[in-house]
Amino acid sequence: MTVQTLPQAQSGPMRASFARRAIGSAFVLRISLIVAIFVALEIYGRMWADPAFMRPPTAIFDAFLTQILPEPKVIEALWMCVIEIAAAYALSIMFGVIVGLVVGASRFSRGAFFPIVLLLYAIPQVSLLPLVILMFGLGPAAKIAFGFSHGVFPIIVNVVAGMRDVKELHLRAARSMGASRADTVRHVILPHMVPSLFTGLRLGMTMTLLGVILAELYVSQGGVGYYTRVFAESYSPAPLFALIGCLAVIAILFNELVRIAENSLTPGKRRTRALKSSVKE
Repeated sequence: MTVQTLPQAQSGPMRASFARRAIGSAFVLRISLIVAIFVALEIYGRMWADPAFMRPPTAIFDAFLTQILPEPKVIEALWMCVIEIAAAYALSIMFGVIVGLVVGASRFSRGAFFPIVLLLYAIPQVSLLPLVILMFGLGPAAKIAFGFSHGVFPIIVNVVAGMRDVKELHLRAARSMGASRADTVRHVILPHMVPSLFTGLRLGMTMTLLGVILAELYVSQGGVGYYTRVFAESYSPAPLFALIGCLAVIAILFNELVRIAENSLTPGKRRTRALKSSVKE
């Protein structure tokens, strides 16, 4: 009996060690790939690229230090862009979750309202930009509204999909034990739809960023889109790519916040972290 239990007792630490090595190898591979891309861009930018259209990464970083950071108006435009993205994303989450819960509450509501949601989702949002400008003007409200129109539909669709995937057996069990509609939503539906919800939040984050940046390009009179046009029209690729890099960093930070929230709120991932901590102990 003891001989059989020893391998089982050792299998947990062995799996944890293998998982750590796999994660470490993936991290090394990812960093190596990024470094290789930067080296290739550096060589190409210095030897073959047209300086009017492309600059090497070192020149872009130098432009960030010398032309982006010292310019207070550009920094203010970047901060305003962050605020607009955050506001549009918060509105997308709030309305997307509420509408998704209402639409996915029953088969009748899904059959009645979900096709309308999909129809609106299929409309190219860029075609609505002139209407958004007429309604909200040329200020931050138009950018927030346009980002909201991009980000809300992925959240609605994934919330409805998460509610539809809840097993009927679980719903019947909750009703048989006297659970109210609110208790069923809170203790049965919401825990099961968490993975689908965070998939929608990730997609919504990407689409919200896209909507705000598109509105910046066409609406902005002094924001990130304005400076992007200025650098592009003056054939200054180094500060242009430095500004684009700042937007990429903003997108990475927002997506990292969503990932942290997902790891904290997803039940399966919480159990995995607890198991890993117990194995280490």
